[in-house]
Amino acid sequence: MNLKPRIVTLGTAGGPKWWAAPGGCRRTGIATAVVAGEAFYLVDCGHGVGRRLSQAGLGLRNLRGIFLTHLHSDHTVDLASLAVFGLYELLGRQADPVKIIGPGNRGMLPKASPRATVAPQPLAPHLPTPGTREMFEQLMYAHATDLNDRIIDSLRPSPFELFEASDIRIPNGTGYHPNDNPTPAMDPFPIYEDELVRVSAILVEHPPIAPAFGFRFDTAEGSVTFSGDTAYTRNMVTLAEGTDLLLHEAIDFDFVEALYGDKPDEGSRAARDHHYKSHTSVSDAAKVAREAGAKQLALHHLVPGTADEGVWQQAAAHYDGAFHLPDDLDVIELRPGN
Repeated sequence: MNLKPRIVTLGTAGGPKWWAAPGGCRRTGIATAVVAGEAFYLVDCGHGVGRRLSQAGLGLRNLRGIFLTHLHSDHTVDLASLAVFGLYELLGRQADPVKIIGPGNRGMLPKASPRATVAPQPLAPHLPTPGTREMFEQLMYAHATDLNDRIIDSLRPSPFELFEASDIRIPNGTGYHPNDNPTPAMDPFPIYEDELVRVSAILVEHPPIAPAFGFRFDTAEGSVTFSGDTAYTRNMVTLAEGTDLLLHEAIDFDFVEALYGDKPDEGSRAARDHHYKSHTSVSDAAKVAREAGAKQLALHHLVPGTADEGVWQQAAAHYDGAFHLPDDLDVIELRPGN
């Protein structure tokens, strides 16, 4: 079987924000399709993913799995729309539901920012840190009025018959702790396999959220590795070793300084703190690719989504392999020319 494995960058902007620019921003929320033969797999579900899938000619009938790197809203916000709007496209998939695979329940709240003067009160104290399975259930329950109309009146299947959500289990013995040790040094571990792909995960550094994962897809004809959201971490070098294509997040810290640097309020200072401890500079993204021996590097999850391309093109000065700065809906082959 000739898989011709490739990725389609459905959305390339990061952050829980509709980026504004004169004439509109061309980048939508973070989401990437891994295509192998007729099948495809989705990594993250940022804003606009359903529209981008349609524009890319990727029908949900061929979707095998949705993989969530972590549960921040810019990576999950359109999961519900895929399940609800996509119900009709998935008729007949009851015996082969789409797998939704992502982080489990954190089990405890993160520590408050040291800049807090009053202890913040959490939302939904009865379920403050739902994992992937719980989140998907809650999203479908919120749409029960609509879904029950379709189930009862139109005799359509429940989304729970067409999608199967599960949590990634972190192997025992890693030393992982969501607050005290969220990114222990470790080996990648398998989370999914079928006849086309094998998917591995590793913990990455994106505090305060935990767990957060990077993913690697291996096929018979090439591999692609996703950083998810992370600061520079050796775990990503381990995961991406020898990969044919690395897609890594990047942030422009000059943008962060322009946004928060001169603001005295504690909220702005805490937001600035978050960006520096949780994201990767352009040069450090290139460093991961270089140290891993990745054959190609593409930057995505770009913050800000409206930055001039020159901000991101600096990566080429720190990396000797093939470098890509994809727009939404670009296609990158895992092994070009094969």
